[in-house]
Amino acid sequence: MPKHEFSVDMTCEGCSNAVSRVLNKLGGVEFDIDLPNKKVCINSEHSVDLLLETLEKTGKAVSYLGPK
Repeated sequence: MPKHEFSVDMTCEGCSNAVSRVLNKLGGVEFDIDLPNKKVCINSEHSVDLLLETLEKTGKAVSYLGPK
């Protein structure tokens, strides 16, 4: 499964919970959240565009860092 790394402007546990919530709703993803470094690493067959769109639902600034 392709691995993608995203930068998400998370500042607290609530932010990382919001990221977990939207990704779990999407389904078909495995992910690790690195709160101190503001990174989310996602294993998924979904397109990068769909993953970005999903992460943006948190209302945080999101950018794609590239394949991991």
